[in-house]
Amino acid sequence: MKNTVELIGHYGSDQIHACSAWTSTSRELNDEKVQRIPKLLKMLADARHHTPFEKSSLHFLVDCDIASHIHILKHRVGVSVNGESARYKELKEDKYYLPEDWRGVADSELAEYHVETNWANNLKAYTEKGNELYHRCIQDLEPVLGRKRAKESARFFKTYNSRIQSDVMFNWRSFAHFLNLRNKPDAQLEIREIASEMLRLVKEIPGNPYEHTIAAFDL
Repeated sequence: MKNTVELIGHYGSDQIHACSAWTSTSRELNDEKVQRIPKLLKMLADARHHTPFEKSSLHFLVDCDIASHIHILKHRVGVSVNGESARYKELKEDKYYLPEDWRGVADSELAEYHVETNWANNLKAYTEKGNELYHRCIQDLEPVLGRKRAKESARFFKTYNSRIQSDVMFNWRSFAHFLNLRNKPDAQLEIREIASEMLRLVKEIPGNPYEHTIAAFDL
């Protein structure tokens, strides 16, 4: 019942970003130029000369609630997103997300009747009922409206916390933009956790190929 993130591929490095910036002069590397890479990347990031950072790509598989999926979709420049669609198939797994911080919040109305429950349990029951109606609706609509219309309209029973899988690719410039908006205290908790996990995975790539780029953007 939790959102998940997997880094499934990447291309680029600090050196790729530096060489892209040096295209206007000379891309030829020597020991002295390699030593200058951290300072160069910091200068480029601070001056907002971000084009060289578009030469890297980070490829994730994200399984998250629809609300967080919409947050990701809002970052359309330099971001490629392809998501699981209930229009083209019936969603069989009925995956959903429950906020952990809801579990300690009691339903005060039911407490008056000495029924102990919390809002996480309420959401769980509501979601599972919606999933049940979703499948029943498809079954009954299909003979009348056809399979396509049955699938695309029955998904109205799916709740905002339903989880779908998305294939998400950023260039580094767009990834930094995403993190600066979503990996912040004022961002919604769920998308903040996704952004934080993405950054953790990138930082743990063997060889740390983006070490100086991460530092340049203060991430």
